[in-house]
Amino acid sequence: MIEKLLIFSLAFILCTICFISYSYEEKQNPLSKSLQLVGTQVPQQQGLNGQGVKIGIIDTGIDFDHPDLHGYGPSGRVVSGYDYVNTDQKPIDVNGHGTEIAGIIGANGSFTGIAPKSQLFSYKVSSTGEAVSSEYIVQAISRAIEDKMNVINISLGVNRTNDELETAVDGAVKNGITVVVAAGNNGPDDKSIGSPGRDFNVITVGASYNNITSSLASTLQVGNKQYDSLPMLGVDALKDPVEGKMVYGGYGRVKDLQGIDAKGAILLEQRGSNTTGEKVFFSEKEKNAADSGARGLVIYNNQSGVFFGELVGPNSTKGYHPTIPVISISKEDGLKLRSMLKNNTLSRLNIFYHPDFVAPFSSRGPVSPFYIKPDLVAPGVYVNTTTIGGKYNLTSGTSIAAPHVTGAIAMLLQKYPKLDPSSIASIIDTTTDPVTDAYGKIFPVNVAGSGRLNITRASSADLIILPHSLVFNISYENSNDTRTLYLQSINNTAIPKFKVQFSSSEPRLGFNYTANNNTINVKITDNAKNIGDYDGFITIDDSKTLYRIPVLVHVTKGTIKENQSNTQIDFTLDYPDKWSYAKISLMKAGSQDVKTVGITPQDTKAITIYSDGEYWIQADIKSGNKTDHAYKILMINHVTPSYPDIEEISHIPIKQIIIISSIIIIAVVVVLKRR
Repeated sequence: MIEKLLIFSLAFILCTICFISYSYEEKQNPLSKSLQLVGTQVPQQQGLNGQGVKIGIIDTGIDFDHPDLHGYGPSGRVVSGYDYVNTDQKPIDVNGHGTEIAGIIGANGSFTGIAPKSQLFSYKVSSTGEAVSSEYIVQAISRAIEDKMNVINISLGVNRTNDELETAVDGAVKNGITVVVAAGNNGPDDKSIGSPGRDFNVITVGASYNNITSSLASTLQVGNKQYDSLPMLGVDALKDPVEGKMVYGGYGRVKDLQGIDAKGAILLEQRGSNTTGEKVFFSEKEKNAADSGARGLVIYNNQSGVFFGELVGPNSTKGYHPTIPVISISKEDGLKLRSMLKNNTLSRLNIFYHPDFVAPFSSRGPVSPFYIKPDLVAPGVYVNTTTIGGKYNLTSGTSIAAPHVTGAIAMLLQKYPKLDPSSIASIIDTTTDPVTDAYGKIFPVNVAGSGRLNITRASSADLIILPHSLVFNISYENSNDTRTLYLQSINNTAIPKFKVQFSSSEPRLGFNYTANNNTINVKITDNAKNIGDYDGFITIDDSKTLYRIPVLVHVTKGTIKENQSNTQIDFTLDYPDKWSYAKISLMKAGSQDVKTVGITPQDTKAITIYSDGEYWIQADIKSGNKTDHAYKILMINHVTPSYPDIEEISHIPIKQIIIISSIIIIAVVVVLKRR
């Protein structure tokens, strides 16, 4: 039992970000723009509506008095559930977040969700959406398993690793339940996905823009170089790009711009102020820049990374609206540009409509060197949905992106009731649309996963491709790695002829493949020893559907070597530079428990395993004052343990078994001593 003391303040980390939030009572278009963007119309016209599929929503409850979600009980829109906050049977929503999630999934009235005939179950774990006990989420998952859900939607979580949550969702997946989780709203920083979104076995969903005019992206080109940027909230799209010389304007105060020739220029300014306690709002910087005759404004961060700023907000003057374009860039790029300004380099700035763009707040991976997160993205900005009080709301967040995927899964399970979670994940993840940055380049897989949800393509797919992503490990000694894709027809028909192609962020990577019956052996080669991590996509085209398999390639100096003798695996390391120590970590694929051992150049150590399967190995190599890494994926097929694997039988990590056993032994010794 997890203690109730483990209460995590979410502060809407995985909940709704309401950039613009308002309610209105008039009837809406049955399908919102976000649902149209992901291709809901065609499968619904074909009769796919989630009929017979049970969906558990772990959230703030549902307002089952809402006319589009009306009724609680066997004949109601919300069939059943439980309130873990107030410990009663009716999980009514007083916050609105859970009702927003439910509307996207299964509203059936003036507003129509993706799966309006699905059966909704509500598990209330929070009243406010701002804080939640991890124990409540774990209990809700357990209850959802007992209630035999087909899909679970979790748009709540924590911005850290939590083994209890991840063990709970793993248990649901082992029971045949597909679990969909929001990635989190801690972007654009890398490594910002927390539990349970970081778990290998769940489908983790990031947020992309929506098909509305306020879905804007920006570009900044100075000289011949392009810089990553974000348009500030409140600006409008430009009819034509803005050009001008770039001039440094300090912190954008009136006194900073005195004596500066800003007319017709693009001003570069720093975020914040250099005076303690002074606040210089973005709207103030914009107005001062416009008054000085500038044509555009670029504000660079005062800390690492890029940021998403708001021009129109609580601190804006009433009736204020920006008159020149304003974008934000990272501190690193800002300092580089500032050092170039003496050359009077021409700058070019543009802001334009771009719906398939990853939202700046969407949390990013990586979470592991052995698998890719997030899995995909879906619309999560200014999405129209139901809210409490019989009203509707425009709202944003990865919380809002996740139920688009949950609704799509309900459609698939109606069409193919026997699909297991891994097959569902494959279909959903490999049929996405590409998501590109402002310059037309496909976003890295740690930002957008495989791409943006496409329900039309997913519902018409014929192939299950396993795994639905690939990781290759290449080193100085091993210049290539081969992984296998397994193809299966959903309808158990013959695999059609197909074409295979590969594209990558590193064009020097070599690619080759061989196809045999229902397998594709993919070989990636690097002969140039380009140390680093690279991503790309393998596409499989069967003339009906184009499938996209995201790829991650590690190129490292070190090579992990192993020698297996039944349950014992001895490890050594090949490394071109002088090294003193390496920590070897071994994890069975998709599990939570890690076994580690330390080795030196002079000796080897062994780790004991008890079962066949795929294992992930990581070496952290101490070389001088630096720590380098090497990786390996190992398939074990010949283990005959001399005694049962307690961990496999109990589904409890061996570390926890040891701790529990030690406590029991100590307690027994104390009792015997007292007697």
